[in-house]
Amino acid sequence: MKLKLLAIAVLVVVGVGAAYVAVGGLPTNAASTTRYLTGTASTGNVSDDVAATGTVATTASYGLAFGSPAHLADSSSSSSSSSSGGSSTAWTVTDVKVAVGDRVKAGQSLASASPADLRRQLANADATLGNAKLQQQTAQDNVDALTSSSPTDQVRQAKIALNNAKSQVSDASKARADIVDQMRLGTIKAPIAGIVTTVNITKGLTAPSGDAIVIDADSFDITANVVESDVAKMAVGQAADVSIAAVGADLTGVVKSIAPTATGNTTGDVVNYAVTVSLQNPPAAVRAGMTADVTITIASANNVLTVPAAALRGTTGNYSVLVMGADGTPVAQGVEVGLVTNSTAEIKSGLTEGQQVVTGVANAQTGTPTVTNGGFGGGGIAIPGGGFGGGGGGRNRFGN
Repeated sequence: MKLKLLAIAVLVVVGVGAAYVAVGGLPTNAASTTRYLTGTASTGNVSDDVAATGTVATTASYGLAFGSPAHLADSSSSSSSSSSGGSSTAWTVTDVKVAVGDRVKAGQSLASASPADLRRQLANADATLGNAKLQQQTAQDNVDALTSSSPTDQVRQAKIALNNAKSQVSDASKARADIVDQMRLGTIKAPIAGIVTTVNITKGLTAPSGDAIVIDADSFDITANVVESDVAKMAVGQAADVSIAAVGADLTGVVKSIAPTATGNTTGDVVNYAVTVSLQNPPAAVRAGMTADVTITIASANNVLTVPAAALRGTTGNYSVLVMGADGTPVAQGVEVGLVTNSTAEIKSGLTEGQQVVTGVANAQTGTPTVTNGGFGGGGIAIPGGGFGGGGGGRNRFGN
């Protein structure tokens, strides 16, 4: 009986202790406390960026052949052959001055060839032109010999013959000039400054009918796929930062073009658009085909008052922050915001430089930080003496 009474007494004591703890009966140093995480309102820059990965490509590639002018290497094969004299003329290569990988200047001589066939054609053209001139002179003499008493038909025939002779001289002169122009193209010169990417000729051998040398421009573009939600905020001329890890280069660029139609490559339901960035002042080590990380600045605000974006609470047009008071108590303060990114917010009014704003809370016993709802709307932090709650609301990139 005594043991049963003792057990009942123990249970009563435990129950009373639990109730005491539940109503806050323990000493304050034994209970968990809240520590506020803060950031400082300071002058800085806010930049809203879009990141993408693309491939370096040369801005132009030229094919060069003996006997024809330079042409874009991506031209159709039919247009290339029609403009090249190599398909109908044999060129014996007499000199090759460059190799793959060489950097060349615009106008630099790259190779030369001897057109034996063209020299024979020129000799024939000279003979044809000489004969045409003789025929023209004979026709002219016949016209000069006419008199006022000459039959009308004779006059007409003489003038027709003279006109035909003049036409033959004109045609022969043009044919000869074309051959001479083609012979001048026996020396291949670089149409642009760039890098030699292909050499298809060997000294002493006959040049191929196609391109003898191919040159890539030493200027580069980077094309990257950007998701549709970001493309809507982009424009030609926006600044870009470019990082090419292969050569350890951090460069700058400018948005050159934005594709009007979506690319064929999509990820799930995400639609992408090709954005081309023109690379500025690339180092010699950069090569076409390298991978580049591109960061395009959509909007920026420089030398403005900023706070961590995690400090923002509320909705568009009604943002607030919690400002730490002198006694360590956070107080709600309305603010007007400008440009807002995932990490930083521009404050136009409502704060002064140096003020501390709450960005989250941490349990003093565990030290685990808790960000205040990501900095955008919703929820509230418990404030001694009464707090404030935020409504819903998402990210507002440009604020008020």
